[in-house]
Amino acid sequence: MRRQLAFLCVVSLFLVIVRVPPAMAWVRNSLAQFRQGQSTGSVLSPRDRTDGQVDGATLSIAYGRPSMRGRTIFGSLVPYGRVWCPGADQCTTLSTDRDLQFAGMRLPAGEYSLWMEPTESVWTLIFNSDQHAFHTRYDPRLDVGKITLQKQVSPSAIERLTFTIEPSHPGPGGALVMAWETTRVSAPFTVIR
Repeated sequence: MRRQLAFLCVVSLFLVIVRVPPAMAWVRNSLAQFRQGQSTGSVLSPRDRTDGQVDGATLSIAYGRPSMRGRTIFGSLVPYGRVWCPGADQCTTLSTDRDLQFAGMRLPAGEYSLWMEPTESVWTLIFNSDQHAFHTRYDPRLDVGKITLQKQVSPSAIERLTFTIEPSHPGPGGALVMAWETTRVSAPFTVIR
């Protein structure tokens, strides 16, 4: 009986799709949204990209942008003392066409995934060679290097996770900056010539 009912449902759906063009368009749109991992509403963590030029180097950060949506982020949604991918869905990636010098660490030109280990007082930025990882699949064996981030408190809450690439003025170099909730962390660097 169940098989017959299932068969009738499939046939009915097929007939609706074939005979009613608006129903067919709705099914196509629903399937496309499903394939993209989206609900029928707005995307909760849209993909974004920030690009920058610093002292002749071209840098780019691609990431998912989750929102606070009334939640406490650091120390709750993002626990302290655990490695976290700053973003959503696909891992956050940095690409640079020039070697960069961070405090005590040289980063060769290339593409890297970015990970962070936040604590209440000290934040660590981790560069990893697996630039195609899913945001929950961190493999420490592929780490290229780690640096300590400079942490500041933002004067007002930042609803959506945001990355920027900021040139230093008036001096050389720049900084990779992430801001979300009331936290702003930055990684100053210089471009190796």
